[in-house]
Amino acid sequence: MQFDENLIRNVVAQVMAEVGPMPPLSGDASAVSANTAPPSGSAAVGRNGVFTDVGEAVTAARHAFEEFSRFSMSQRNEVIAIIRRIAIEQCEELGLMEMEETGIGRPVHKIEKLKTLGELSPGTEFFSTQAFAGDKGLALIQRAPFGVIGAITPVTHSLPTITGNAVSMLAGGNAVVVNPHPSGKRVATEGVRRYNEAIHRELGIDNLICVISEPTLESANELFAHRDIALICVTGGPAVGRAALRSGKRAIVAGPGNPPVVVDETADLDLAAQSIIQGGAYDNNLLCIAEKEVFVVDSVFDQMMEAMQRAGAVKLDAAQIARLTEKAIVQVGEDNHDAACKDFIGRDAAVLAAAAGVNIPESVELVFGETDEDHPFVSVEQMMPFLPFVRARDVDHAIEMAKHAEHGFRHTAIIHSRNVRNMTKMGRALDTTLFVKNGPCMASLGLGGEGYLSFSIAGPTGEGVTSPVTFTRERRCSMIDALNVVGSPDVV
Repeated sequence: MQFDENLIRNVVAQVMAEVGPMPPLSGDASAVSANTAPPSGSAAVGRNGVFTDVGEAVTAARHAFEEFSRFSMSQRNEVIAIIRRIAIEQCEELGLMEMEETGIGRPVHKIEKLKTLGELSPGTEFFSTQAFAGDKGLALIQRAPFGVIGAITPVTHSLPTITGNAVSMLAGGNAVVVNPHPSGKRVATEGVRRYNEAIHRELGIDNLICVISEPTLESANELFAHRDIALICVTGGPAVGRAALRSGKRAIVAGPGNPPVVVDETADLDLAAQSIIQGGAYDNNLLCIAEKEVFVVDSVFDQMMEAMQRAGAVKLDAAQIARLTEKAIVQVGEDNHDAACKDFIGRDAAVLAAAAGVNIPESVELVFGETDEDHPFVSVEQMMPFLPFVRARDVDHAIEMAKHAEHGFRHTAIIHSRNVRNMTKMGRALDTTLFVKNGPCMASLGLGGEGYLSFSIAGPTGEGVTSPVTFTRERRCSMIDALNVVGSPDVV
């Protein structure tokens, strides 16, 4: 999918102006129109999923879940189809809205993420029924919903994460209440409103996806603690992930990552360079799976640097990297540990180059340069389109440094090699949820590789790339001494 990025940037303001004011929020009597008035005995219908109060949102979602439980599987598929359709048809408007609100990433990729989620997010086709038959009868194992799921979503992919999660969660028969990142709340609210409005108009059910339009840490904690929240899904920073795990409820947590790349002496260097730029520059390196640091064996290191330049990246020298580091890496916390400066997260490569004292064309997607293995750009998940390249004595040394830089997150790792033994060695050593060979990081999510797409990758809790199955529980139905129609007649 190709877009004219300059044109996109020029129409952002116009799109935002056309969107107009936000819809009335929960608690405003005008929010419930004549054709969406709640039926007797139900106080939470007709809000299009937008709430300021956590309790009201959960109550509305619980009511929607109970109604949704009476839907057939074909009706459930219709709900999913509506979300997918809007994500595809309105990807440009909603993607630009997210770009305007958050100010990080690249407009073309904001649009593309919504479109591809509409095309590749998994649905009810992921479900299958298991059966065990024998002399003692028949047992069926099916997947059932949890109920109302509480979800936390990040600023890096505000509406895309909500969209992907909603498809998977609703495919499993659940409802969801989302507490979005405050810096992405407007697009989250508008997207949820549009999804609910269309679902309600076409299928007569509202509030399957609810959103807290003024999210805070307090509202997140209230969501975690609510008695009607059956499951928690966190896609965000480590602090909120730890809070979810302490909630006493089942939690699905997508943790941090610092994905390393290893390039050995057998690699196709031009392919490696193209892949590293494609993945490392995607949405200005905001993806948690994106290439963050590169370890190259010494025998091909200089050739690899040349390949990066041929592929369109701009190399910074040591003095320029030092100037960038001084501005883009800051010390935070009581222990003064290194962290990425928020002013540079998700910004264009030209902004980083300017901070380093270099003027480059806005069309350049990535800057890079040589550092040592102890450089803060190696150890910090920086989320900006600068990649440090580190020399390694050999592939074993490269894998050793990659494992150290990955910090044991077991999130994502990438290798460029034609040597299967080296691939196997790195895969076993790093033990990551995603392991990519000879391609960009996104290929692991079906974008240029096989598989399906989700922006919630649950490494710490073990679910991996989430799917509809992730958001269901197992139920077993047993018939004793019957219905095994192929068994011996003597046991009936």
